[in-house]
Amino acid sequence: MDIDLAALPGDVETLQRMVRLLAAERTSLSEAQAEIERLHLIIKKLQRSQFGRRAERLDDDQLQLSLEDLNADLARAEAILPSTRTRIARTQDERPSLPAHLPREDRRFDVEHQACPCCGGPLHMIGETVSEMLDHVPARLRVIRICRPRYGCRACGTIHQAPAPERPIAKGLATPALLAHVLVSKYCDHLPLYRQSQIFARQGVEIDRSTLANWVGGACWWLEPLQARLAEHVFASQKLFADDTPIPVLDPGRGRTKTGRLWVYARDDRPWNGPDPPAAVYLYSPDRKAERPASHLARFSGIVQVDGYPGFDRLSDGGRIQLAGCWAHARRKFYEVQQATGSPVAAEALRRIAEFYAIETAIRGHAADARLASIQIIASGHGDEGLASDAVRSSPAPWQPRRRYPLHLKPLGRPLLLPL
Repeated sequence: MDIDLAALPGDVETLQRMVRLLAAERTSLSEAQAEIERLHLIIKKLQRSQFGRRAERLDDDQLQLSLEDLNADLARAEAILPSTRTRIARTQDERPSLPAHLPREDRRFDVEHQACPCCGGPLHMIGETVSEMLDHVPARLRVIRICRPRYGCRACGTIHQAPAPERPIAKGLATPALLAHVLVSKYCDHLPLYRQSQIFARQGVEIDRSTLANWVGGACWWLEPLQARLAEHVFASQKLFADDTPIPVLDPGRGRTKTGRLWVYARDDRPWNGPDPPAAVYLYSPDRKAERPASHLARFSGIVQVDGYPGFDRLSDGGRIQLAGCWAHARRKFYEVQQATGSPVAAEALRRIAEFYAIETAIRGHAADARLASIQIIASGHGDEGLASDAVRSSPAPWQPRRRYPLHLKPLGRPLLLPL
């Protein structure tokens, strides 16, 4: 409550009422400050739990949900407090800029009169202050009416009419745009079909979940040729990254879910300046048997970079596929030993691997022969960054597969083979 000390009322009852209001406001402000301190402590506790021991950690999704609710409560409590802190003005470069491709709508707020309120003289424009706010236009459903006039011929009595346009779902109501929205909501935004059905119902359109499921199945049928073409592009590469992850799958009749596997195969030629674009293809299987990746890569020939899953080992049978190890998995073992025992050998391995990472950062995007020469110089144990830079400037050559080079660790007295 703002009080003008120069214009206090002379009425005693009015002064008493103002004092009571001021006391009530101060009480509410004290409560708001206490609530803010409590919320800050909860947020710090949740953030610490994210970096604690594994048994004490929270699930990342649950942690984010908790932080969202707490931040909303914190903002509500801070809105009650008066703005007592001086805000530091940020320059235009420091402020987050809104994307240039978004449409702009100008709203002009001008002075009421073109005459100076101080002296009455005419005003002339000397500049303009422009600020931006991000707005949202809610999505809306619409009905597209397919109108096909019919024409009759008086001479022969025949009727003529333009053929009806083909629908993506036979006898279905959904347009391609609506199907794309349902698919993106389900697979990108993780919005289940029953929730989408509820969202449509809020707009007065009743669409059963089974109908949405039929739309998804029909749309996937249209996308099968695109998925096949994408897989053809991925498996045409000479080098692939392969991995798998468990996913819960509904198990009708048992009242629970079962575990399926989602296999991903990716190609990315950008680190060695390859001409083809990167891509990834996902394949589902109900289990993690070794024959799954073997069947996926039945026609592939080249290098496959994998983790330590033993099911990948049979891929090298026959000589068509050469397996490459993963630096992250190799480094993880040294890190665990160093953290548990403080081993100087493991610490030396981590230091040398960090040097390899630095070289990889420096040579990323260069031709394959320059990358290979740099790695050989460093792996030999007598190279430096200057020699590696000279190797990077060498002429380009066709892509060459990576090999395994010895990393000489002096405490061991013998070379240790690591994947490169």
